[in-house]
Amino acid sequence: MFARLPLYLRLVRLDKPIGSLLLLWPTLNALWIASDGHPSPMLLVIFVIGTILMRSAGCAINDYADRDFDRHVKRTENRPLTSGKIRAWEAVALAAALSLVAFLLILPLNTLTKELSVLALFVAGTYPFTKRFFAIPQAYLGIAFGFGIPMAFAAVQDQVPMLAWVMLVANVFWSVAYDTEYAMVDRDDDIKIGIRTSALTFGRFDVLAVMLCYAATLAIYVWIGIALGFGWLFWLGWAAAAGCAIYHYALIRNRERMPCFAAFKHNNWLGGALFAGIAMHYAMLR
Repeated sequence: MFARLPLYLRLVRLDKPIGSLLLLWPTLNALWIASDGHPSPMLLVIFVIGTILMRSAGCAINDYADRDFDRHVKRTENRPLTSGKIRAWEAVALAAALSLVAFLLILPLNTLTKELSVLALFVAGTYPFTKRFFAIPQAYLGIAFGFGIPMAFAAVQDQVPMLAWVMLVANVFWSVAYDTEYAMVDRDDDIKIGIRTSALTFGRFDVLAVMLCYAATLAIYVWIGIALGFGWLFWLGWAAAAGCAIYHYALIRNRERMPCFAAFKHNNWLGGALFAGIAMHYAMLR
């Protein structure tokens, strides 16, 4: 069992934290806004650990769903499940165990949060299969990656206001942007194996689509900043995020594999900049 632990850690991508961070930043944005900058330590711990657990569970079920596709993709052919080092039932069992632990974490929270967690689990569990028939599965991913937003509002306020859904829409646009960059890395392999991605759907307009999605994300946060009366520290963080998006254009405009992958990973800084602006605004009010 312990000898296989490194394989399980690779399966759930704990060696690659970028995915957890892309889930964590919008969740933290929601926690800070819902609580006026004062989230309780208990909620903070629950949501941070829960986000990591659910991302890990999602990776395991994603590899299970894609096990017959990943062997034909250069970047994924050596993953533990694809290479046969881990059996399919182990991935499903691990995903179920991680999801159960995540649910146990939220037991102290209100009923609405628990109800939303069930919906979040459904969306996360079904996302890997959308690549068979959705033209832009990255939009569905954005809902899965952003479900911490309504859950955070529910946990703090026992309701999900319109603002939470607006933030979720922003997260969908952001997810389409960064996951299209990710899909641009595997474009040639995806054509061969016949799965659908936004990079293939957008075709020669892929770079334009990515930049329009960044623009939509940032525009929604402009609306949020104005609606909530955020001060200059928020706008400083927003400007840093916009700078990241512009830098990503420089990376992806030639559609080369490694620069596109670098742009995907760099989204951690874009998300972090937005959160920093929100957190600094509330810190300034204390």
